[in-house]
Amino acid sequence: MNQFVCISNHLHNSSPLDVAPVAPVKSVAPMPIASNKTMINVLQSTLSASASSTATSFTSGTEEIELPPQSSSGKRWELSDFDIGRPLGRGKFGSVYLCRLKMQPQLIVAIKVLQKSQLSKAGVEHQLRREIEIQSNLRHRNILRLYGYFWDEKRIYLILEYAPKGELYKELTRRGRFSERRAANYIASLAEALDYCHKKHVIHRDIKPENLLLGYRGELKIADFGWSVHAPSSRRNTLCGTLDYLPPEMIENKEHDNTVDIWSLGVLTYEFMCGHPPFEAEGHSETYRRILKVDLKFPQHVSPEARDLVTRLLKRDPKQRLPLSKVKDHPWIVRHTQELVSSAVPNAPGSVTPSSHMPQSRVGHALLAAAGLSSASGAQPPY
Repeated sequence: MNQFVCISNHLHNSSPLDVAPVAPVKSVAPMPIASNKTMINVLQSTLSASASSTATSFTSGTEEIELPPQSSSGKRWELSDFDIGRPLGRGKFGSVYLCRLKMQPQLIVAIKVLQKSQLSKAGVEHQLRREIEIQSNLRHRNILRLYGYFWDEKRIYLILEYAPKGELYKELTRRGRFSERRAANYIASLAEALDYCHKKHVIHRDIKPENLLLGYRGELKIADFGWSVHAPSSRRNTLCGTLDYLPPEMIENKEHDNTVDIWSLGVLTYEFMCGHPPFEAEGHSETYRRILKVDLKFPQHVSPEARDLVTRLLKRDPKQRLPLSKVKDHPWIVRHTQELVSSAVPNAPGSVTPSSHMPQSRVGHALLAAAGLSSASGAQPPY
């Protein structure tokens, strides 16, 4: 029995997947939910109709492929429409699995399996709905695509772009820190993606290495929009995100806008080069103090140009932070992105120049090989 059948049986037959209970997220007002059925009705009625009525464009490597709007049976997507492979990771409310579409086996995706009981217990139904609404409408090469969703009695399934090179956090942990060239190219890509989000009136609010993935060529992908918000009015009050990346205005419970993402970009720039966040301290109160004072201390190996960019991004006054549209023109970014282009490094991460297209047959086989899958369709799992 191959890995597809084994894991498909586990998904189908197990009573819900082994996920530890999670404490409620206090900063998100819970939506009253009478039952799992009610929860799904609320999700279905408020999510964009385009998720189930229009064709979806899949990216396999560098090629765009159209996913049919429905399964081969003409109904909404079901788990039986996919071959389920190995687990890719676990989160608070479920797990992510490697999958491929049976009707087009060259299409490799990731499916996030969320336990409805856990979501309801934590009171984050509204947060999930908002995440789906936002991520499914974003189209950028450095933002992980959300292609669609479906559900059954116990679970909600999100169909996501597969990022073969995994979590950026693990790569950073393995290396300790990145070279300035690599860091600069990641930051250039991230700044462009966040600028795109802001033009769509989307504030991410939780940019950190754990929420970034690496694509087929090592390109950076923003992967988690759980704390994001669509805010045409620009000003927000909710305290959210991760402590080391919180800007002063959020710590002080003041109104905030999309400049919170610029602060997080500055924190990431420092962390990529140094291996730890700039305001890291033993206790929360000391971390808060350092953030409020913008207590920056650079190791000797950080270049003057890099220090200048971090300092321009980490301004206590949000209005003084360097706009995202100007990040690409900073001397540190320009120098390292030009080095990358001129040296023609193969598979270089975060390149700001368009990638050359690989023939689709090679892309499909390469992704299958990277995923440890054969090119033939897997066995049909019972459903």
